[in-house]
Amino acid sequence: MRKLAVMPVPFPPIATVMASADWLAHRYDPGHDAFHMVNAPRAHHATIPFLIDEYLPQSATPLVVRRSEGVALASPPASVHFLFHSAYCCSTLLAAIFDLPGIAMGLKEPVLLNDIVGWRHRGAKGADVARVLDEGLRLLARPFAPGEAVIVKPSNLINPLIPAIMGLRPDARALLLHAPLDAYLASIARKGMWGRLWVRDLFGKLLREGMLAPLGIVPDDYLGLTDIQVAAAGWLAQHHQFQGLCDRLGARVNTLDSRLLMARPRESLAALTTLFGLALDSAAIEDIVTGPVFARDAKNGADFTAGQRARDARQGLDLHAEEIGKVAIWARQIAQNVGIDETLPRPLLP
Repeated sequence: MRKLAVMPVPFPPIATVMASADWLAHRYDPGHDAFHMVNAPRAHHATIPFLIDEYLPQSATPLVVRRSEGVALASPPASVHFLFHSAYCCSTLLAAIFDLPGIAMGLKEPVLLNDIVGWRHRGAKGADVARVLDEGLRLLARPFAPGEAVIVKPSNLINPLIPAIMGLRPDARALLLHAPLDAYLASIARKGMWGRLWVRDLFGKLLREGMLAPLGIVPDDYLGLTDIQVAAAGWLAQHHQFQGLCDRLGARVNTLDSRLLMARPRESLAALTTLFGLALDSAAIEDIVTGPVFARDAKNGADFTAGQRARDARQGLDLHAEEIGKVAIWARQIAQNVGIDETLPRPLLP
C-alpha cells in the first residue's frame, strides 16, 4: 500500500484533539513525557493493515501533547477488549472485522504500546510504566461513536504486558489467538529472510522477558539453533504464557486456533460477540463472513481467490516439509518435557 501524501494544516485546539478518536495516540515520548497525536479518521483505518508510521502520513509531524494535559482533556473511554496473539494467525483479519460503526472499532497494532514496552526495556520504573500504560489505554479507548466498544489488537511484542493490561482493565475480556505449530513454522519459512530475522528479533525480546527459561533450552545452545528452531521456541514460549493466562484470568479469556477461525468463521464471530458483549446478530455476522474482509489479504489488500489461504498454507508446508517436520518433533518433545499442551484451555469454540 502506498503512503498517502497529506498537505500540512494547522492543528485544532488540544481540547478538540483529545475529545476525538479521529486523533490517534500514536507514540509515547518518555523524554518529554508526551503523547504524539496523529489524525487517523475511521475511514483511514479501513485502508491500512497496521497503525504504524508507514501508513500514517501525519506521523512525521504529530501534535505533541504533554501527558498530563492530554489525559485531563481526553473524552471518556469506551469499554475496551483485546485480541492478543502469537503472530501469523489471522489476527489482522480479525481486528479488521471489528470496524463496525455503532458497535465496535478495532485498532490494529498501535505503536504507543510498543513504545511503552521499549521504555520498560530501557529501565523505566515499574510504577511509571504502569501509570503511562493505564493512561495510554485510556486514550486508545476513546470511542469513534457513542456506545461503541474498542477492540485493541496489539503487536505480539506486547504479550509480556498482558497481565498488567488485564489488571488495569478488570472489565476487559481477551481472545488469545494462535496458529497451530506446523502452520506457524511454515508461515515463517515461506517468508524467507525477513521472516527468519523477525523470529530472531522476537526470540531476543522473549529472552529479555524471561519467557524462554521455562523451555529448558541451555543458553549455550541458543546460537546453535536453526532459524526454524528459533521460531518454534518463540511459539512454545508464547503458548506457555497463554496457558498460564487461562489459569490466571479464567472466564475473562478464551483461546482460538486460527485454523478453526477460518474453518468456522460464523461460529467464531458469534462466540466473540458474546465474549466482548457486542450487539451483533446472525444477519450481521453473515454479512461480514460473505463480505470483502474475508475476501482479501488483511495485510496488503489483495483479493483472495476461493481456497487460496489453504493453498498458500499447504505450499509453505510442502516446500519446507523436511525442516518443519524435524523441528516440530523437537518442539513437541520440549512441550512434553515442560508440560505445554498444544491444545490450549478455555477454547472459544467447543
